[in-house]
Amino acid sequence: MNKRIALPTALLAAAVCLLVRLAQREPLTSPTSPSAVAVYFSPKGGCTEAVVEELQSASATVLVQAYSFTSAPIAKALVDAHKRGVKVQVILDKSQRTEKYSSATFLEHAGIPTFIDAAHSIAHNKVTVIDGQTVITGSFNFTTAAEQHNAENLLVIRDRSLADKYAANWEAHLLHSEGCEGPSHGLLEEMGEGRQPSEAASHPRTRRRHHVQTLR
Repeated sequence: MNKRIALPTALLAAAVCLLVRLAQREPLTSPTSPSAVAVYFSPKGGCTEAVVEELQSASATVLVQAYSFTSAPIAKALVDAHKRGVKVQVILDKSQRTEKYSSATFLEHAGIPTFIDAAHSIAHNKVTVIDGQTVITGSFNFTTAAEQHNAENLLVIRDRSLADKYAANWEAHLLHSEGCEGPSHGLLEEMGEGRQPSEAASHPRTRRRHHVQTLR
């Protein structure tokens, strides 16, 4: 009798172990969502191109947190998204106030609300949340050096729950961020736009007022 009971029990245990192993081997993606997670590496591994492509597909919102931001292609993709009616907002590290080739005031001159997070030693996040469903993150800075010379990684993750968490963190940093100030002549020249903003548009109070009106 004990042997008869032991045999089905052993088979059941073996079946459970097999199911657990199969579950552990389940891929991150499914046949209906083959690109739920994508990874890129630099140098010259397509990181910049991947960011630009995701921004080109944005239809509603883009939230950016960046440490060093001097990439003309990514800056242009953000401006293009803004022109399409996408609500683009950017938070940068305080170093971008004085960086010659920073995108900070370039984006602001294009009408994109741009803020400086000076509440930390460095604001080292590299995060983009697109349409509340796609997260771009990793070590990759938005710079030419990161694309062409550095060893970096970039993840593109399509997950609404994860995107909600990153968006909430973005909002938390926005609360202690402030309007940006600083030169961006170098990036303007690289983008082929040598014109300067009007005195009224470049005044710090005008800029901060613009941000408040845009965020309402």
